[in-house]
Amino acid sequence: MNAPESLPLDLPVFDNSFAALPDAFYTRLNPHPLPNPYVVAVSDEVAGLLGLPEALLNSPAFAEIFAGNRLLPGSEPLAAVYSGHQFGVWAGQLGDGRAHLLGGLRNDLGHWEIQLKGAGRTPYSRGADGRAVLRSSIREFLCSEAMAGLGVPTTRALCVIGADYPVRREEIETAAVVARVAPGFVRFGSFEHWASRDRQVELKQLADYVIDTFRPECRAAANPYAELLADVARRTGELIAHWMAVGFMHGVMNTDNMSILGLTLDYGPFGFMEAFDAGHICNHSDNHGRYSYRNQPAVAQWNLYRLADAMLPLIGRPALAQAAVDEQFGPAFEGKFEQLFRAKLGLRAKLDGDEDFIGETFGFLQQHRPDFTLFFRALSRLPAAVAPEKAAKTDAPLRDMFVDRSACDVWLAGWRARLAQTPWDDAERQAAMLAANPKYVLRNWLAEVAIRQAKAGDFSEVRRLLACLRHPYDEQPKFEAYAALPPDWANGLAVSCSS
Repeated sequence: MNAPESLPLDLPVFDNSFAALPDAFYTRLNPHPLPNPYVVAVSDEVAGLLGLPEALLNSPAFAEIFAGNRLLPGSEPLAAVYSGHQFGVWAGQLGDGRAHLLGGLRNDLGHWEIQLKGAGRTPYSRGADGRAVLRSSIREFLCSEAMAGLGVPTTRALCVIGADYPVRREEIETAAVVARVAPGFVRFGSFEHWASRDRQVELKQLADYVIDTFRPECRAAANPYAELLADVARRTGELIAHWMAVGFMHGVMNTDNMSILGLTLDYGPFGFMEAFDAGHICNHSDNHGRYSYRNQPAVAQWNLYRLADAMLPLIGRPALAQAAVDEQFGPAFEGKFEQLFRAKLGLRAKLDGDEDFIGETFGFLQQHRPDFTLFFRALSRLPAAVAPEKAAKTDAPLRDMFVDRSACDVWLAGWRARLAQTPWDDAERQAAMLAANPKYVLRNWLAEVAIRQAKAGDFSEVRRLLACLRHPYDEQPKFEAYAALPPDWANGLAVSCSS
């Protein structure tokens, strides 16, 4: 596999910092070519982050490069090794079983690594074919960009490349590759891998790489490795709060799917909350509900303890490792969670009783099961005060979500009483609430419609959804249908670890 000829001269320059680690961290190998690849969709925003020239985006070589058929100059493809706990059970060695890291680059906007998911078998495939299918690739592409639009820390996605190449799953599907982009793809399980083998030299090399490349401020601490763990715990706490605030469920929070940088990583059986149920399980493979909506904070903390165990040889003292998690995760999660939900509820300033009021709101939602996204969006437009004789009509957009409208009236009275304690201009408050409560999220039925059309060779719906989800807080009249309740046929949709 050679670098393509006649490419634009102003291509970004790779620095490949991860590839500079010793060979034990990865296996160098090229992606496996896909015959006759074609472009399904491209994120122009991510192309801009990478500094990719427009000439490349419009070149026939683009599909060849991001299908894994040709290499950009300076690329050093590899598949990384890691281990991890899956569904709470130690799974041993894992690794990039269907992903190839093309390389990393650095520009004025940051440090970026490009990884092809679905580019063929690697030494870590564990008997699998190393491919991804069009269905799952579209879901990951759209959700990566949707989460970025929502303001949630996440890996990004540059493009989906398809091919009429058969892949066997539950049925025969066609292959696709999604080009993922992130500052780095190091996972909790990357540390667990070396700790489980008592390879302290490599464990230290990995930690030093993460500190020097991404968190140099940790180096000044008395114990840089404890400081790194504390940083991961804080960022993870804030990340989970962001998930909860937009009703996102990851679906498979294994330690090998947790980013050391506090990013949402590995979009598989994810979901966004519709009719509210704190116990909702979005992953059909999660038989015991380990990764339900309500369990995500506890699972994240459990995963952090596994990371703390792995880093203990570097940190030195168990109490220090535990403190790095306990003193950072809980306060970070709770603080960000309350901040985000105060914003969603339009509470101008923090009061002592807000935690109780937020809890009461969750109890109210749990009892009456309105659509999570539509509830908060409709609430954003209601006035802070309303005459009793006009309340039913004024509040109808929200009340009509409830069978028991009187219960909604009682909750609204409490909400308005709380608003009155920290009053502010209604128009200003409503604008702030609309900026905190998205109108559009990637509901499973929306993704399914786009996938069905794409399987028929029509990629326009994928591109339309992308355009909408880039601006989820804006009113977009041409996309109004995307904010609707799911249709009846969507009740049977289910996603699993094969999704």
